[in-house]
Amino acid sequence: MRIGLSAPVVTAVPGIASAWEAAAGPDELGEVVSCADELGFDHITCSEHVAVPVDAATTRGGTYWDPLATLSFLAACSRSIRLVTSVIVLPYHLPLEIAKRYGTLDRLSRGRVVLGVGVGSLREEFELLGAPWEDRGAVTDARMRELRAVWGRPEVDGMIVSPSATRDHVPLWVGGRTRRSLRRAVELGDGWMPFGLSAEQIETMLGDVELPAGLDIVLGTGRPLDPLGDPHTAERVLHRLHDAGATAVTCAIRANSAAHYCDQLAALRAITEKNQHP
Repeated sequence: MRIGLSAPVVTAVPGIASAWEAAAGPDELGEVVSCADELGFDHITCSEHVAVPVDAATTRGGTYWDPLATLSFLAACSRSIRLVTSVIVLPYHLPLEIAKRYGTLDRLSRGRVVLGVGVGSLREEFELLGAPWEDRGAVTDARMRELRAVWGRPEVDGMIVSPSATRDHVPLWVGGRTRRSLRRAVELGDGWMPFGLSAEQIETMLGDVELPAGLDIVLGTGRPLDPLGDPHTAERVLHRLHDAGATAVTCAIRANSAAHYCDQLAALRAITEKNQHP
């Protein structure tokens, strides 16, 4: 089971973000991703929201750094950790636009991009951007197929696309919390990245479908882990997610500074090595 991170600083979700993150910036973020990279963590994620309704910000938070800009910065601060969107909302984007922009990032990062994709859930944001709300599921399915068709191609419909990605396939991890999102991952994706579900619910949903070989099940820890202060709980959470079917886990980390965050990462790495979760 591979271990990744939900990037600190770049979002401010109540109950998840630590207090130090509010005043942190590029220096602290670069310190964290460099540390994670050196320790061998699998991936780091960044979410997408262009704008969040004031009422929704009380639960979702109102700070969301742009994923393309952020992951480009993280690519320059690291050498091997994978760069994951978690998630970009496909109805907001044209597939060729994604292929060009994130394909350039894939080239700059030497093939480290993973595209987490989703249908979106904020009607007000859809309306702000002029995106289709009612048929967003069908739009997402169609755009996943289109993205597969154009990713990494140097020429599309007689038009040159340069630079393009370093490879002709990009992993697509489907976000969501519904059975439809799991079916979308099985049919069209390379992984399922659910949120807001218990380990028991995830186990049940996974047991109801035939999973293709190699499909990643990328689960989150939910509440932040405290590997130094409470290693037993951190260990227990990872075990439970492994038993629920995770092939990879995206961890939120509790800390009081960037330096403390790095110390937490070292402690988490020790826990995973002890339990053979490389």
